[in-house]
Amino acid sequence: MPLSRRAFLNRIAASGVLATGYLPIASFAQAEASSLQAAYVSTLRTADGQFAAAVIDREGGLIFQEHLDDRGHATAITPNKKFAVVFARRPGRFALVLDLINNKRHLAFSPPAGHHFYGHGFFSPDGKLLYTTENDYENERGIIGIYDTTNSFTRVGHYDSYGIGPHEAILLSDGITIAIANGGIITHPDYPRQKLNLSSMKPQISYIDRRDGKIISQSKLPADFTQLSLRHISAAKDHIWIGGQFEGDPSSNISLVATHRIGEEITPVSHEKTYLGMKQYIGSVSANIDGSLVATTAPKGNKVAIWNSETRELVKILSHSDAGGVAASGKDFIISDGQGNLWQKDQVIYQDPEIAWDNHLSAITQT
Repeated sequence: MPLSRRAFLNRIAASGVLATGYLPIASFAQAEASSLQAAYVSTLRTADGQFAAAVIDREGGLIFQEHLDDRGHATAITPNKKFAVVFARRPGRFALVLDLINNKRHLAFSPPAGHHFYGHGFFSPDGKLLYTTENDYENERGIIGIYDTTNSFTRVGHYDSYGIGPHEAILLSDGITIAIANGGIITHPDYPRQKLNLSSMKPQISYIDRRDGKIISQSKLPADFTQLSLRHISAAKDHIWIGGQFEGDPSSNISLVATHRIGEEITPVSHEKTYLGMKQYIGSVSANIDGSLVATTAPKGNKVAIWNSETRELVKILSHSDAGGVAASGKDFIISDGQGNLWQKDQVIYQDPEIAWDNHLSAITQT
């Protein structure tokens, strides 16, 4: 049975813990540690227009929320699972670090002047460095920012993304190769949501070396797909899956999902009629824990597609209204939507109609 926010607050009251706004509920978490182990992080918007980051347990229970000054986007989890960094949605300039052990805000930081976050990031294998996708907007170039987690997330350098509009970047399993989805669209915070070069955009996937930032490989889309802005990626075994957002003719039935291996061409995943009704927009991409399945969400089209990662065949399509976030849950997935629901195995495990989950859902643990 789904656990509503009202029922959750009632449980807190029964335990003798005062529930007030976004205060951490440390004593309650200690009393029921087994049921409140942090498993997922997402951002949300409340019915009265407030924004927050939320930490969720494995059963869908809300552990704690932390207020955000503006809309959030995606989250990076430290390898030791002790901290999560929540990024602002483009063109935001805040990153909020959450303490997942003590259920509280840790600190916040910003990129340098002239840069804004694109909403995604990841950690080095030892957790000492955080890498972020950023826009150096006056110079119209993509940047991978580097921050020292051992020194209050002080910025210590940056790499070129070798493209425009790096949205999501991930570290591959070798711990060295960074895969970057360069969306190809020029933006500027003076024109917050405008796309300034749709007729000349050049989306591409770049791979760079984490140790020195040098380019390893780069692939562009086929000529017919130059207006497919590559945004989100997930690694599945020896290749990546990519979700795009098409900026061309809205009536086109174009493939919105592609796969890629280093040294090969980007290959659109074609499946007759699969993309009809998805409104040219993929919101999130996630592989399951063993890389056998990949989920791609289409929140504007109210659909989630599940793919076989090896054969690239469509396994099934789920219908969920405004389903944007998806994360691995073992060999399956957990899905969040704009109606305040968390879905697992087609069952609602959490429901709060007074909130809307935002685009992404990040797994702290995937077992």
